[in-house]
Amino acid sequence: MLMGQVMQAKIGRKFAIYLPKAIVNQLDLKEGGKVLLTVADKTVVMHSVEDPIKLGLSGKKFASITPEKAERVSLEQQRSAIKSAR
Repeated sequence: MLMGQVMQAKIGRKFAIYLPKAIVNQLDLKEGGKVLLTVADKTVVMHSVEDPIKLGLSGKKFASITPEKAERVSLEQQRSAIKSAR
């Protein structure tokens, strides 16, 4: 774990920040992935943003729905949208 460890990164062309491999591995970052940056005074804090599909498949489940209920709700919403478009 890298908590509290200080590492240096390089700023490249177009202000791209090149992260050390240890940080990339620890946060399981992937090319094209997303991060959230927070700026306070002269400090930048970076948080990795979970891929919603990966999170949905591997995250803790807190609700459930049957495929039949999902289909029923979808059809109701479609009917509602068609009526309001008229």
